[in-house]
This record gives sequence, structure tokens and C-alpha cells, in this order.
Amino acid sequence: MLKEGLLDNPPLFQLCMGIPWGAPPDTGTMKAMVDNLPPGAHWAGFGIGRMQMPMVAQAMLLGGHVRVGLEDNIWLDRGVHATNGTLVQRAVEIIERLGGRALTPAEGRKKLGLRPRGERLLDKRVLEQFA
Repeated sequence: MLKEGLLDNPPLFQLCMGIPWGAPPDTGTMKAMVDNLPPGAHWAGFGIGRMQMPMVAQAMLLGGHVRVGLEDNIWLDRGVHATNGTLVQRAVEIIERLGGRALTPAEGRKKLGLRPRGERLLDKRVLEQFA
């Protein structure tokens, strides 16, 4: 799809680990998936349930981005319900303990080539009609 111009370059992939009958949440599988991505691709790795934070660490160590949220895991610790905020806080702690730094939302958007928040994308054809 990238070669055919159907995807923007660089593409963004999300590697979901730990879904039943899907990719197991382990180092070898994530590494194999990363090794098969197109050169220069952005990617994020994430785990489901109790494997969410171990996959945060693994993605960071393999040079990727991370993703956390209640859609993938509702527990911060055994018996402790999470919020999106507490999951992000835990992920940032892991990233920092591994020597990394979490990006601000603005830095993340810039790194991924996304428009600044609130900026609308107008189709060039629409703009040409008013030029």
C-alpha cells in the first residue's frame, strides 16, 4: 500500500500485543514485527490487560512509541481501577526509568507530522475555488 501511494509517508503502525489468537506479548514477537516494518515508519507498541506496562517498556527499548488507555486495560495494579491519567502517569514513569522522555502532545504531533491541535485541513480543491 505504501509503494502504491495509498498511505502517507512515513506510515504509522500500532502493534497490538496480547489479544487472544493474535500476537503474543513477548519480546521476540514485537521485535519480529518491528523488523518487518518499512524503513522510517513510525510505530507504537501496546499490550492488552496485565501486559500493558511490560509492552510499554518493550516498545520504548525497541525504539518505538507507546500507547496506554482504558480501552486496553482497566487496572493500574491488581484490584486497583485505573484512569487514563494514572495509566499515562505509570507509562511516563517506566519511560523515564529506562532513560527516555515522554513527549508533550505538541511535540508528539510534530514528530508524527500531524497538524497542530485545532488546525483544520482544507482540501486543496476547496482552497482553489476561493483563490
